[in-house]
Amino acid sequence: MTVLVAGAGPTGLTLAIDLARRGIAVRLIDKATEYFNGSRGDGLQPRTLEVFDDLGVIDEVLSQGRSLPLMRVYLDGTLADERRMAPILEPTPDVPYPNAWMLGQSRTEQILRDKLQEYGVHVELGTAIVGFTQYDDSVRAELSTGETVNTQYLVGADGGRSFVRKHLGIAFEGTTDESIRMLLGDVAADGLDHQFGYWFAKRDNPMAGIALTPLAGGDQFQFGAPLDHDEADPTIETLQQRVDEYAGPGVAKLRDLTWSTVWRPNVRLAARFRVGRVFIAGDAAHVHPPTGGQGLNTGVQDAYNLGWKLADGREEVLASYENERRRNALRVLGISEELLQKHVDGDESAMERGENTRQLDVSYRDPADTRPIAPGDRAPDAPLVDAQGNKLRLFDLFRGPHETRLRFTSTGVQVGAASYTSPEAFAHYHAKDGDEFLIRPDGYLA
Repeated sequence: MTVLVAGAGPTGLTLAIDLARRGIAVRLIDKATEYFNGSRGDGLQPRTLEVFDDLGVIDEVLSQGRSLPLMRVYLDGTLADERRMAPILEPTPDVPYPNAWMLGQSRTEQILRDKLQEYGVHVELGTAIVGFTQYDDSVRAELSTGETVNTQYLVGADGGRSFVRKHLGIAFEGTTDESIRMLLGDVAADGLDHQFGYWFAKRDNPMAGIALTPLAGGDQFQFGAPLDHDEADPTIETLQQRVDEYAGPGVAKLRDLTWSTVWRPNVRLAARFRVGRVFIAGDAAHVHPPTGGQGLNTGVQDAYNLGWKLADGREEVLASYENERRRNALRVLGISEELLQKHVDGDESAMERGENTRQLDVSYRDPADTRPIAPGDRAPDAPLVDAQGNKLRLFDLFRGPHETRLRFTSTGVQVGAASYTSPEAFAHYHAKDGDEFLIRPDGYLA
């Protein structure tokens, strides 16, 4: 089987890795002529960290990133408060990565590209999809290089302006609000302590201000500032003007602007995630406000959901992709929109992040099923001890492209012929002796 993936951002890279580790021939193309260099989606949620654990890149992600910084809030140039968007939580037996992790998107993509190359697959830059035709058992795709590719499946992970989605004629329902504009960028700021984040605002309007969040691996901050209608150029001069206005002249001297963009609230959801042998994922299927840090994470999990289903190939399995992921995208868009509206309304709780942004509560269960744990729920982790006394985790058993059958015994769990002691697993799974659970390759209960 072969799969052609258009778009080499985090979604396309995750999908390509998941397919390649299953021994499936995959090509990953991108119309860009060089790799993106910027922080953009820099917040990795706990569930995404679990995905990266399974894909074998978690150590690099953790070593190159950082935890959520303490934010110093300055009003009229005076330190008024120090806060975090969310409290720092300790790992628990069932949740090994309880906190969001900060890592610039370009660094995340580099880590994923390195992993993909271990499977002998590389990103083909300067290669766009310009047309395709579906047949009963294949897709014929035309590339900008003049090449024609015959593939069993095509996946459009090619962003909000997705050619694949448009060629399929799928409606992209939602709105773009031109009345709100933000200037975003990556910039160094002399005069600020890089271990902290900063919020600069006026005391009479504390929710309208500038955010500077430290990026890992250097001295840059991710910058976010409101734009007036007559200010459209995302230049360092515009950024400096905003800092001087809200923080005060001389507080911070900006330099080394390496990425910038003008952002407008764009909230859209594709009417379908699949037509025949062609699928869409990530921003091609849903675009989010940055509030809540949900967009990149939702795309990565689209890919993680789709990879094993493409490998399986049965129609009933493939059909579940749209049902599961579109329902989830609709829910996540609601979370992002609610947080954005709080910002617009000047609600200080807009700065806070709750359980619903960690994406650990994503579930595909039947809404009518009220059991504590049911098919479609995330499979919890738990500490284990094997017959030789070695300590490990359930996630160690789940890691890889396979499904896992857990059978609960009087003392713990059994996987195949191997037995493990694990009192905690009983509580996490609400299990009793003799119960069995089948864990899908994407870590959800079947």
